[in-house]
Amino acid sequence: IWSRDYFAESIYANEVDSLLLLDWIYNRPRPADDVLSDVVGASEGIAVYGTTQAPFDLVHTGGNFMCDGAGTAFSSALVLDENGPDGEFNLTVRDEAGVNTVMQQFMGIDHYIIMPTLPYDGIHHIDMHMKLLDEETLLVGEFPTGMSDGPQLEQNISTIMSQELSVFGDPYRLVRIPMPSSTGGQYPPSASYRTFANNVFLNRTVLVPTYRTEYDTIGLRILEEQLPGYRIVGIDCDSDQNIISLSGAIHCIAKTIGVRDPLLIRHQPLVDTYDTMDPYTVEAYIRHRSGIDGASLFWSTAPGGPFLAVPMTDGGNDTWMAAIPAQAVGTEIFYYVQATANSGKQQVRPMVAPEGWWHFSVLGTSTGITDGASTGFTDIFPNPAASVTCIQLDPDVVPSADVVLLDAVGRQAMMVAKGRVPADGRYFVDLTALPTGTYQVVITTPNGRSVARLLHL
Repeated sequence: IWSRDYFAESIYANEVDSLLLLDWIYNRPRPADDVLSDVVGASEGIAVYGTTQAPFDLVHTGGNFMCDGAGTAFSSALVLDENGPDGEFNLTVRDEAGVNTVMQQFMGIDHYIIMPTLPYDGIHHIDMHMKLLDEETLLVGEFPTGMSDGPQLEQNISTIMSQELSVFGDPYRLVRIPMPSSTGGQYPPSASYRTFANNVFLNRTVLVPTYRTEYDTIGLRILEEQLPGYRIVGIDCDSDQNIISLSGAIHCIAKTIGVRDPLLIRHQPLVDTYDTMDPYTVEAYIRHRSGIDGASLFWSTAPGGPFLAVPMTDGGNDTWMAAIPAQAVGTEIFYYVQATANSGKQQVRPMVAPEGWWHFSVLGTSTGITDGASTGFTDIFPNPAASVTCIQLDPDVVPSADVVLLDAVGRQAMMVAKGRVPADGRYFVDLTALPTGTYQVVITTPNGRSVARLLHL
């Protein structure tokens, strides 16, 4: 039943051209499962490529693979174990560099983030505790402090948040979701691996494993908040046949085949801003095999619209741009992008637009300021600074923070960081590209907001 693991991955020639299927060596002795990729490929008229013969062989499993669609992928170290000297099904012994080479050659993975396995996850598949919601957002399961796989998971995520960058060049955005316990309050290894991360996207719908109301209401609410416009559907995985006891849920038994004619739109959503003077520029990377005829930005100050259309300009290198006019403090802005290919195909992003959208707020700096002790802010040093300065937060006080620099008129000069606070709480800021002058350091945390003065010499 574990089609996630044995069925082929969808890949594309030249990013947006022909749909292909890539079949790895399955890491289980189940020959009937292992031939399904070829059978479906033949039935659907899709060419199937394989890493099943030396010298290009690779053992892998779909539940231990996540990709952002832009060259970055995630797996646990299981992929190294199964292709190393102790592997059971590999034809060639490969080290990490060898695994990376095959992934780059066949899937275009230029950056492969491989994490230590979790001690109590018997299958070591990352889809049991994390999921990419978009190119820069990681949904990660959260255990009670110090329990079960929590310590190793926290270490893995801390490494990602402090050392890795998304395709947009910024730290990943982290969204937490609880890992449900058994009815007796137990966690692995004394209970099944209950998780909301094992969900699957089906066009405008997200199918989510559910367990008990006390956890389900929280898990489903988090997904609804993070995925506006999507239909979030819970499916009981803890009763009757109790599939979760077999170490899998919805994502593990489902595998989608990609669209045959993709119109790719990639955009880094705008974040909250303090700028009330300058337009808010929206950039999107847009590609189709026939070329792009045009694109539009739609924006509104209300989630239900009406949305105003702004034609986007072709900036070259598949980048299209448009701007939302500057807005007053307190304004909420909702927007999406639509593109039309030369072939006539149309696509929107988010894919559920206009019912779903990207959203940001125009903030003010004169209200809601909290003392530094509550927000974890402790110091800026050196200050004044000529080149590099350090903003120090206390990671024991706040787990996450947005840190921005504002210029003298309140415009955002730099987004320093967004997401999980580093283990040492230090943000090193290179000021050399900024004009000299006085800046405000605005630190927004779950506990409130702090504002400090920074002088750049």
